This record gives sequence, C-alpha cells and structure tokens, in this order.
Amino acid sequence: MQLKTLADQRRVDFVAKGVWALKFFTEQHYNEFLVQFQNCTFENTHGYEATDENKLKVYGKDFLGWAKPEVADDSMWEDADDSFSKSPASATPVRASQDLKEEFEEAANGGIQSLALGALDNSFLVGENGIQVVKNFAHGIHGKGAFVNFGGGSSLSRSNLAHSTPKKTLLMKAETSMLLMSPLGENKLHSTGLHQFDIETGKVVTEWRFGKDGTEITMKDITNDSKGSQLDPSGSTFLGLDDNRLCRWDMRDRHGIVQDLADSRSDMSTPVLNWAQGHQFSRGTNFQCFATTGDGSVVVGSLDGKIRLYSINSMRQAKTAFPGLGSPVTHVDVTFDGKWIVGTTDTYLIVICTVFTDKDGKTKNGFAGRMGNRIAAPRLLKLNPLDSHLAGVNNKFHNAQFSWVTENGRQERHIVATVGKFSVIWNFQQVKDGSHECYQSQQGLKSCYCYKIVLRDDSIVESRFMHDKFAVTDSPEAPLVIATPMKVSSFSISNRR
Repeated sequence: MQLKTLADQRRVDFVAKGVWALKFFTEQHYNEFLVQFQNCTFENTHGYEATDENKLKVYGKDFLGWAKPEVADDSMWEDADDSFSKSPASATPVRASQDLKEEFEEAANGGIQSLALGALDNSFLVGENGIQVVKNFAHGIHGKGAFVNFGGGSSLSRSNLAHSTPKKTLLMKAETSMLLMSPLGENKLHSTGLHQFDIETGKVVTEWRFGKDGTEITMKDITNDSKGSQLDPSGSTFLGLDDNRLCRWDMRDRHGIVQDLADSRSDMSTPVLNWAQGHQFSRGTNFQCFATTGDGSVVVGSLDGKIRLYSINSMRQAKTAFPGLGSPVTHVDVTFDGKWIVGTTDTYLIVICTVFTDKDGKTKNGFAGRMGNRIAAPRLLKLNPLDSHLAGVNNKFHNAQFSWVTENGRQERHIVATVGKFSVIWNFQQVKDGSHECYQSQQGLKSCYCYKIVLRDDSIVESRFMHDKFAVTDSPEAPLVIATPMKVSSFSISNRR
C-alpha cells in the first residue's frame, strides 16, 4: 500500500481506489497504528510474524538495521554527504528555485523502443522500424541525422532484426559500434544472440549467438564492462546476465573468422561469442538486472529483491548481498565510485550506501570486501499518494538512474525514474541529508517524497540525463532527455529569474 505519514498532524495518507486521509485523535493511537501497520506489512511480505527472532531470520544479523532503522549506523550517509558538498567538481543540484526548461523536441520516425545516449557527438533512438541518429548538444539532443531501416533492403533487413525490434542496445568502441539484442518473442525477455551494428557504415557487420561448451544459452540483459567503457575505441568485451548466469563475453573470434552480413551469399553459420569469464549458478538466483561501476565492479538485482555486489576479480561469489525488502528489483544503477546504488521496484526506489569501515579503520565499499555489521539502513524514494494515484494503478516505476559521470572526482547529482507519463527527479544530495524535512518524525525506513515531475502527453519509454560533460556553466546538471514512443524531448535546468 502507498502510505505516507504526517506525524505533526497525526495523519496518514494512502491510496485505495482514490486518495484517503486517516487522522487520529491522540498521538498514542497514531503511533499504535504505525507499529501495527509495519508489523502487518512485514508479515504479509515475508510470511512470518514480526518478532525480533523472525526479523533476524529474514535479514540476518548484519542487516538488522534494515528491520530496525532506529539502531542502524547512518554515519556513512552523513560522511559521504560531507565529502560531496566539499567536492570542487560538484555543482548544486536542482532545487525549488530552479526550473526544468524544455529546449528541444523531435518527432520520431517510428515508435521509440529504447534510447542509446552517447557521450560524444551522437545519440540514437531505436524504434520499431530502425535506428534514428540525433546530435548531442549542450542543451539536449536534436537534429535528425541518418535513419537506418530494419526492413528497407539494408543489411539490417537481411538479418532477423527485420522481424524483431531490439529491446536492448549497447554502445561500444568509442561509440562507433552498437550491439542490438532482440527477445525471442512477444512477452519474452530472453535472447539467444545479438547483432553488431557499425554506426559509421550503417550496416550490421556480425550476428552473434550466445553459447557455452557447445550448448546454446540465453541472456536477458547486457551492459558495458564499466561506466565509461563505451568510450574505449579498443573495447571488445561486455557483460551478460541471465536468470542464473553472470558472465563476460568477448567479440574477438577465437578462430579469426568474422561473419560478413553484407555478403548476402554468405552461408557461414552464425559465430558464437567467446565466454571469457563468468559463472553459471545452479539455481535460485533469479537475476533480473545489473550495472557496473567505474572500475568494472558489478551490482546485480534479483526477483526476490536481493542486491548482490561482485568485485572486478570474481563473478562466482558476491562480496556483499543486501537482503530484499519484498519487492522484485527490476532495474539497478550504481555511481561511478561504487558508493551508492539505486534499485527500482514497482512502487518505490531503494537507495543503498555501500560504504563501510573495516576492522583496520579503512573506508571501503561493499564491492571490495564484506561489509560486516556496521551497515547503514537504505532510504526509499516514493511518490506521495496523490501523485501515485494520478500516475495510474497499472503504472510502475522503471529504470531509475543516477546522472551520468565517467571520471573520478565528479559526483552524481540527481536520480531520475519513470512512471507512466511522469519523469520523476530527486535531488541526490537532499536524499543523503539525514536532516532533510521528509525524514523528520518518520518511523521505519526513511522515505523521501521531495521530487520534481515532468509530465508528458504519452507514456514515457525512458528518462536519462546526458553525460556530465554537457552540463553548461549556468546549469547544475546535464540536460535530461525524455523519450515517448513518438517523440524525444530535452530539458535543461535553469535558475528562475
């Protein structure tokens, strides 16, 4: 249930076929209700009565602060916030005194399915019929370039891309190459292979299959080796994820033979990608999504809500595994330095601090070592009940992401997520500030309801900030790009006059 507490008014607001307010005559009755509500929520979520023993069983002794936030060590949130505010490279995030100003709007050639933002000259709109190239500018993306049609006689149409729209795209090799992964069929997430698209020639140069030890396997997601690896001109590897697999694929063919789809007479069998590193888990991990840090560490979200952290050296054993709060994690992102994670669930975002102090007094993050028991409680980002109701009962959060940086010393300043026709933006520094007004007099995990909404006239496909280098001097953030099926819009953050 979407419920917001207002302690100073002894009131709770909630959504149930409308927005309702429940007000209590005494503070005692208000507090008793909150305790009972939290206990019932725990029991409904985990199937156990909300006793200390059962909370220990669900969360483990290292994560009791997640069940009892009042005893959690939140000092890491404050320490990280201090270092952020002192960083010379960090501008002030968007606040109430600033506006989101629409700069550009472009109509799409076909229904946009995904958005591939570049950090160099171009970005790409992947639609039902093909790929539209657009130009990157300091105030957003616009200006149509080439359009490559999936079914118009190009090498794309001679591959099976003509029959299935790619749902996942990945820029590589200094953004001169794009990987396109299509699902096996309608309502299926998995894929048996992908296509390598050469951006400079507008052709698919290779069609690859996923396989290991002579057996065809599937993948449900792919991502770059690290936050900035799409800018590496020599990069040939990327990461893959399936329900119970985490691996690194290498596009360098072990036999030195590369398929040429431009040659329509080629009858060569589709080459298999080289499994370079990884692990196939026996069962039960139910991986859903993943992301990488600046150094290539990996964070993975699961169906049971768990979030696992893997170091750059091993994909077999997670260094840290955060327990689930009961909702599947459908998307995950991580900051460049690996200190912060944002996970997306249907009804809220979960922000996790991975920083801890080891037994020698050294500050590390959870990708580098086991975090022990001094672990900060997460914070939740939610819509208030009215906005949740306006978003619609069938609309869910998807694809929450930090603003985009690819170098040390730069700081992510915002989190953006999509729900229905809303693009929702949180000030990340505000989220980390323990004295923030949202957190006062709250019981349970701290929840932040302070955000900006950009409303579109159609359901939003994706909302993302452009690369940090496109942040101009009079703006605290790079432009925000919002794609709906039929158009893409760019917004800059400007000071009110």
